[in-house]
Amino acid sequence: MDTSDWQKSTYCQEGEACVHVAASGAAETVHLTESADPAHSILSTTPAAFGALLRALKGEDRG
Repeated sequence: MDTSDWQKSTYCQEGEACVHVAASGAAETVHLTESADPAHSILSTTPAAFGALLRALKGEDRG
C-alpha cells in the first residue's frame, strides 16, 4: 500500500500518538495504524465494520 494514501485522524493531538486511516481496493478495505507503534502494525477491516465502530464510539448506536 502506498503510504501517501494515509490520512491522519482529525482528533489527533500534538505528538506522535495519532491514528491514521487508508482505504484500498476501490475502498473495499479500510486500514488503520497508530503512529507511535514501533512495529507499524496495521489493522484491516471492511468499511461497514469501520463505520459501525465509528458510530459506536460516537454513541450513535445507543438505542
